[in-house]
Amino acid sequence: MKPAALRIGRAFALGAVVLVSAFAVRAATNQYVVLITIDGAAAYYLSDTNAPLPTLRQLAREGAIAEGMRVSNPAITWPNHTTLVTGVSPNKHSVLFNGVLMRPGPGRPVVVEGAKDKADLVAVPTLYDRLHDAGYRTADINWPCTRGARTLDDSFPDVPDQISHMTPRLRAELIAKQLLNGPEDAWLRARSAAQRDQIWTAAAVQVIRDRRPNLLLFHMLICDSIQHRYGPQSPAAYTALAQADSQLAEVLRAIDVAGIRDRTTLFVTADHGFDTALKIINPNVVFRKAGLLEVGTAPGLLQARAQIVSEGGIAFVYFTDPASLASDRAKVPELMRNHEGIADILTPDQFPALHLPDPAKNRQMANLILVAQPGYAFNNEARSDESVTEVTLTAGNQGHHGFLSSNPRMNALFVAWGRGIKAGTKLGLIDNIDVAPTIAHLLGVALPGADGHVLRELLEVGH
Repeated sequence: MKPAALRIGRAFALGAVVLVSAFAVRAATNQYVVLITIDGAAAYYLSDTNAPLPTLRQLAREGAIAEGMRVSNPAITWPNHTTLVTGVSPNKHSVLFNGVLMRPGPGRPVVVEGAKDKADLVAVPTLYDRLHDAGYRTADINWPCTRGARTLDDSFPDVPDQISHMTPRLRAELIAKQLLNGPEDAWLRARSAAQRDQIWTAAAVQVIRDRRPNLLLFHMLICDSIQHRYGPQSPAAYTALAQADSQLAEVLRAIDVAGIRDRTTLFVTADHGFDTALKIINPNVVFRKAGLLEVGTAPGLLQARAQIVSEGGIAFVYFTDPASLASDRAKVPELMRNHEGIADILTPDQFPALHLPDPAKNRQMANLILVAQPGYAFNNEARSDESVTEVTLTAGNQGHHGFLSSNPRMNALFVAWGRGIKAGTKLGLIDNIDVAPTIAHLLGVALPGADGHVLRELLEVGH
């Protein structure tokens, strides 16, 4: 072949590859996934005949359902939402709290700060990062650990000042449609838990109708708030579930209005379950009486050589002063080993089995973990005279999560429906690290580094 003809041939071949790639991306971007979490929706609710979930049960009949979904330790909101979009556990993605744990210095108390960007929180690439980089449209409504994420085209992040940190286009649209009263965060904070959930649902509906994102992440919060106060499987909890189910129906109607029902896959799951605890352990009270921490007249701690940060059913113990580390490390187990409500004290050699990081490599990780007995949970209280207090209807929360994920009541519900889902599929117990790889597979992208696997048993042949 002559040189000129060879160059033309190569150019034609390259153009063909680019054209084929463009068509492939275009085809992929006509497929959609909506991932919805109902915060605190335990697996046991799907078999609970008192739980008013007609929409979710209809989706389960038409799609796939799991016996339950094991969640990550700690069984709280931000770590598990991050696992759902990364396919890895907290030992890799590094989200251990609903925020970032800060260590101000020797002898000073640690503190968890929620006003942080995704870049401060998440140590690995997310599913929406991969999709955005591949040319897909992405969005989140009230999803944790997304503040400042440049790979979300529309974002209403789950942070203390949500309106300030929304993507400007979405904020302007919601204000114009009077779904938001204005740009002030105080207005949204003043709404009831039920009102905020309605606002987030309206925002999700608008994004689906107007933007048709290939991936929408939507976090409902009402069930968590109510179950904390009144306990799981209480009349109030069932009412909250009814609201969440009606909001799910609104999302389905929006998918129909957008004309994308036959190209949409819907996943409905949760970040954790819930259990009841009517006795609260206050280890910081024990530490204060032992001279390991100090309180002042203002809220908070003045000094702390040893301190717990409650995750609910477990408590992370921190030693802050290197000069007294050895003695403090010996003293705390001595104080807590036979204390009422303590089931176990876990040491760093046990953390890998829980998929938690090594404290020598991650400054946010605790030095020890206290585990509560059934019926007990932890609190950060340090001023009380009592190291164990009882919950009543007028004082304290009856519902708790954050127990070890081996506790079956921490299992989350899981339903998949729509494009690519094999109707009538019933799975056993699955793991939440499998959700992100499954979504990535349905949308035709790779998720390198994920520890989970594609849930092929719920997929139709050819998907």
